[in-house]
Amino acid sequence: MVLGFIKRGVKEMMIARPDEAKQFIIYKHPDETVPMYSQLTVDADEVGVFFRDGQVVGTLRAGRHTLDSSNIPFLSNLVDSFTGGNVFKAEVFFVSIREIPSVKFGGRIGSQEDPKTGMAVETMVHGDFSFRVVQPERLIVGLAGMAKVDNESFVGWFRDLFLKTIRDRIAELLVKQKWPLLDVTSGAYTEEIEEEVIKAVARHVESYGVQVIRIGNFVVSIKEEDERELKRLLKDAAYVRMAGGLGGYQQLAMGKAMMGAGEGMAKGGEGGGTAMAGAGMGMGFGMAQMMAQQQMMAQQQMAQQHGMPQAGYPQGTPQAPPGQPGVPQGAGPQVKCAACGAMTAPGKFCSECGKPLAPPAPAKKFCQNCGAEAVAGAKFCGGCGTPLR
Repeated sequence: MVLGFIKRGVKEMMIARPDEAKQFIIYKHPDETVPMYSQLTVDADEVGVFFRDGQVVGTLRAGRHTLDSSNIPFLSNLVDSFTGGNVFKAEVFFVSIREIPSVKFGGRIGSQEDPKTGMAVETMVHGDFSFRVVQPERLIVGLAGMAKVDNESFVGWFRDLFLKTIRDRIAELLVKQKWPLLDVTSGAYTEEIEEEVIKAVARHVESYGVQVIRIGNFVVSIKEEDERELKRLLKDAAYVRMAGGLGGYQQLAMGKAMMGAGEGMAKGGEGGGTAMAGAGMGMGFGMAQMMAQQQMMAQQQMAQQHGMPQAGYPQGTPQAPPGQPGVPQGAGPQVKCAACGAMTAPGKFCSECGKPLAPPAPAKKFCQNCGAEAVAGAKFCGGCGTPLR
């Protein structure tokens, strides 16, 4: 009687994806026991997949199919002999092959070091992507091995895989390319990142028969407070470069602070009147002048170390070494007395012992034509015969 009931009822059994499951990427028919001659309807945007014992037995494309082994040969491998050949056993999946748009994703990338400032910043990514199943058979086999053959498990698995791949690839790009984080978050490298991410994701999902088509609304972001801190550090770095280094920047910062203090004193005190204003402004300018003097002293010390003329001396003027006996610091040109050996100002007599100073040696003359040194008192060059001036 059971077999008779099956024979009478098989033509009335319909197998199809229900309306409430139309949006699913994968829909599994709830009954693995299917009567022969049942009517299977496959929509235009899906594929019917028959799966048994860990492998795909066959697939059916769009259309209405009568499940009969005489016109669908692979069904003969699924016949349950216990029922006399009237029932076959298999898992029947309906896999959508249309493009699935706007799948949301988002999460942490991790802490990344900004190459311009050296600051470690927590980065995040979010957006959406579109994909489609291009090989339903490979997808069912791959998911069955992970026990994720229902729609919810598949979507969760695929989103997690996509996000992990994006996170790893973006982190790698930021390290290798040394892109400034503010440029990345502003969208300057979005196109390059999207291309690299799609390639990386493709390598991970193609074995499952899935193709990522595009990525949209792709944004790499950081916290607002981190963005403000990065901008502040970059601004300070720009001041350092303009000031000629860290020392110059420190002087610039001190000057700004001191001038600010002077202005504050000039404005402060309701009863201070003009006297307080003058004192405040005077203090501000005084501090600025003090800094200018300190900078000049530093330049003079550097000039002495490198043998350069100090401020106040013309180029080429001889300077006495600091601390030499008998020579006052800051004095003009000096000559050595032949009698006592003291250094004294040029003149006829020594300022130390009063004895006559040796007359200065006559300046050497050179030929203006060939450059040869001329003999004292000569009127013509001994090298080329040119009249000497």
